[in-house]
Amino acid sequence: MSLIEANTRPALTVLSEDEIAFRDAVAEFAKGEVAPRVQQMERDAKIDPGLIKAYFEMGLMGIQMPERHGGAGGSMMMVTLAVEEISKIDAAAAIMVDVQNTLVANPLVAAGTEEQLARWMPRLVSDTIGAYALSEASSGSDAFALQTRATKAEGGWKLTGRKLWITNGAEAGLFIVFATVDPAKGYKGITAFVVERSAKGFAVGKKEDKLGIRASSTTELILEDVFVPDADVLGPVGQGYKIAIAALNEGRIGIGAQMIGIAEGALSAAIAYLKERQQFGKPLTEFQGIQFQLAQAATELEAAKLMVYNAARLKDAGEDITQAGAMAKLLSSQVCGRTTSLAVELFGGYGYTKDYPVEKFYRDAKIGTIYEGTSNMQLSTIAKAMLK
Repeated sequence: MSLIEANTRPALTVLSEDEIAFRDAVAEFAKGEVAPRVQQMERDAKIDPGLIKAYFEMGLMGIQMPERHGGAGGSMMMVTLAVEEISKIDAAAAIMVDVQNTLVANPLVAAGTEEQLARWMPRLVSDTIGAYALSEASSGSDAFALQTRATKAEGGWKLTGRKLWITNGAEAGLFIVFATVDPAKGYKGITAFVVERSAKGFAVGKKEDKLGIRASSTTELILEDVFVPDADVLGPVGQGYKIAIAALNEGRIGIGAQMIGIAEGALSAAIAYLKERQQFGKPLTEFQGIQFQLAQAATELEAAKLMVYNAARLKDAGEDITQAGAMAKLLSSQVCGRTTSLAVELFGGYGYTKDYPVEKFYRDAKIGTIYEGTSNMQLSTIAKAMLK
């Protein structure tokens, strides 16, 4: 047992036997299916299609989706465990699972009609990747300053605009797109639409060349008079902002899981290296200065992990997770940044090379303070909740 496994053991007391079995199964899957593909996916900046197929076969793309539509009917805690375990190996591979289960499944289940679920869920469970399209050039932290317009047409709506920073954009077949039906109404004009990739006038644009999570696609979406039938409007017209916020609140727990997974992977790699690396005639782990740094990192990681787990539990209990999710994402991304930076330093010069995994963990960590709400936006959310 590595030091990080020992130090995170108390957190496992909050898991049921079924959750532990699920976590261990995902861990084995990650070692067998994700790990052998990491380096090639990083070089190609693309998720291996064979891994996507394996995800579906393993049931990881429908963890929270209803059993009646082929999903596992699982919990947010299970999603958290899955994303954490995969992120220990590759955060880019994990975010595909995260987005499918939080930003796509959650709004569909929460706001979709039974007829809509019957059409979309079996596909999302079996072979179709989903994506969540909110961000635009002018709407980042100001998420609802949307320029994408939805104009009423006979039998439906026509969408025109551009979306940016869309995770899973290159692979997705189904997109939850947010557009405004009336800019004068502000956020109350925002409406959610489900758009097929095959829709006329819809195109996936530029794929971003990123610092980290390189295998995960981040793309532009282009919509030019894309017709969406009334049957594909998700939730009431003008209520899309509620759907978007609820999805992001849950998505932040998923990002928290990704961050603690990255940190665990980096710390485990560092400890294994330090046990082998000798200086002044003894392993680096025998130096108190090294031990203290590891102990501090493991303690911070344990705190972040328990905060993420707590937010997942609150979500499963039907509690308001606005503050808990923001806190979990904020702390876990901060801890992940510190832990991965330390791991690079503990490797010395080797940590700065691509021959060892910690430089990738370090690059992958940075996105945690940016997407699904920057750290400043999390602080704002937390403060508002405190002062309400």
